[in-house]
Amino acid sequence: MDANIKVYSYLRFSDARQSTGSSAHRQIEFAANWAKGRQLQLDASLSLRDEGLSAYHQRHVKQGALGTFLRAVDEGQIGAGSVLVVEGLDRLSRAEPLQAQAQLAQIINAGITVVTASDGREYNREGLKANPMELVHSLLVMIRAHEESDTKSKRVKAAIRRQCQQWLDGAYRGRIRNGKDPQWLAWQSDGWHLVPERVDAVRMAIDLFRAGHGAVAIVDRLNAAGLSVSDKGTRATHLYKVFRLPALRGTKTLSVDGVDYALPDYYPAILSPEDFDELQGLFSQSGRRKGKGELPGVITGLRLTQCGYCGSAMVAQNLMSRKKDEDGRVHDTYRRLSCGSGQAYRRCPVGGSTSIAPIERALLDFCSDQINLDALLERGVVDPPARQKLAAAKARVADVEAQLKRLTDALMQDDGAAPTIILRKVRELEDELGRLRREVAEADAEWAAVSRKAPTTADAWRELVIGVKSQDYDARLKARQLVADTFARIVVYRVGVEPGERADHALDLVLIPHGGHPRALRIHRKTGQWLGAEDVSTQALAG
Repeated sequence: MDANIKVYSYLRFSDARQSTGSSAHRQIEFAANWAKGRQLQLDASLSLRDEGLSAYHQRHVKQGALGTFLRAVDEGQIGAGSVLVVEGLDRLSRAEPLQAQAQLAQIINAGITVVTASDGREYNREGLKANPMELVHSLLVMIRAHEESDTKSKRVKAAIRRQCQQWLDGAYRGRIRNGKDPQWLAWQSDGWHLVPERVDAVRMAIDLFRAGHGAVAIVDRLNAAGLSVSDKGTRATHLYKVFRLPALRGTKTLSVDGVDYALPDYYPAILSPEDFDELQGLFSQSGRRKGKGELPGVITGLRLTQCGYCGSAMVAQNLMSRKKDEDGRVHDTYRRLSCGSGQAYRRCPVGGSTSIAPIERALLDFCSDQINLDALLERGVVDPPARQKLAAAKARVADVEAQLKRLTDALMQDDGAAPTIILRKVRELEDELGRLRREVAEADAEWAAVSRKAPTTADAWRELVIGVKSQDYDARLKARQLVADTFARIVVYRVGVEPGERADHALDLVLIPHGGHPRALRIHRKTGQWLGAEDVSTQALAG
């Protein structure tokens, strides 16, 4: 007997609870007896079980054991003459008949016999060649299986749509079984309840994200605290998806046959709507996230600090390998700020570098004075960038909607067949409109968060001065967030706006806040001490 010829048993249940029933035991016993009666070996090493995977949606092929078996068949790992035992052909596939028959043919054409435990039928090349009606029978079984699943699927979807609409109408408050629910929640007889240790993990992760930490750092801190957002642990790649879930504010989102539903107050909320909007607004400011390396940048890496001479981004370099002071801090002279024109293949007329530490000190000292901060952040001078972004997005939506209306009006007035090029243009505009509406939703959330946020106070800056100067990691991250919240741009003139005899000891900064008055500072390049300050007009900056 060829050792490569074996009997394999495949079990599939669309609901994992079915695996405890008599059907599974009956099939396993049938496969064992079938193999024993033909003196074949029942393979016990390759466990072919798909519990909770649908054959109608082909999940057992895409992500289950049957998919693994089919790949093994293609790769020749399953010997010709082997046997696959299934409860019935409907266990093998409930896909559309042509697709289901193709899967059966793939197995049979590899020289493998399919045996159905429910009726003892055998399907192989020799048998089908001798009795082609068996092929017709298999097709009829597959047609019936698909129709049953299709009818059930439509019935289930209709029930879910009805439940969703009743929820929105306030007429239903039960469980809606569709999609995955967050693992910080558990269903009990009286509704959803928060899982305390999971909620603690989610809240800690959100707080760290707001403070400027990146996903990897957040996961490390969660692990150190013995916390996890799910049963499978916390993955950095998954964390940002959690932060975007409307379930945080208690809303369940689902899609049924292309119709999207958002069910408010379905879950107990972790965040208020205002806090959720603020969290979403942070995603549009990707530069705000953690500073790179062991020493987070306070003013760099935010896409807002630029060279005053050529307009290139300023970049920081911390020479961490150099000798540190007695407290383990990097010396000021080893923390450099330079024009990044070289990285953009441009040439800066001034170039060179300077210590970034005095600039950080000057900025924090300036913003720690409430009078300076109030003058800098006077509201109402110009629209905040978030509001400008929202207005621009709405304008683009209105423009595309107008184009679509003109095209559809023209099509309705023409009795002939619509030109292909016009139909293609309509589809393109509809796709663009969908994208722009998503941009409006994001901009609206960002503006809602900004408009509710209280103005930064000097106290918030003052609390961070010592920590930033002592190179404390968390203090520098918090200061980084304040810089991103306060300033639209920081322009650095390394040797002064007008280089001259003061270039050896002074440098100039122009602080451009979000929706306030730009302010110019002249500081000592080594100590950060103020040497002068004055208002700057926006016209002068534009020029």
